[in-house]
Amino acid sequence: MPEQRMQHNIQATNLADILERVLDKGIVIAGDITISLVDVELLNIKVRLLIASVDKAMEMGINWWESDPYLTTRARQLEDENKLLKERLDRIEAKVQETA
Repeated sequence: MPEQRMQHNIQATNLADILERVLDKGIVIAGDITISLVDVELLNIKVRLLIASVDKAMEMGINWWESDPYLTTRARQLEDENKLLKERLDRIEAKVQETA
């Protein structure tokens, strides 16, 4: 029985080490799927998957989650503010056109 626990702990440590290395270095999986019929391309799907830590992704210049309104409250605030500013600008432009 003690041998099984020891093996389990060693496997968990190895898995944790592997995960740490992958997140530290990053891993990219890329693939393309194309569906054609009589040499006519009907569908083209490009799949790109990056697995990395947030720090590593930012180091590579990837930070899309900072501006995604579904992932951050700050992005939602900016989106709302931009909407209000656009509406205000539209009203100002309409008044300028009326007076011109």
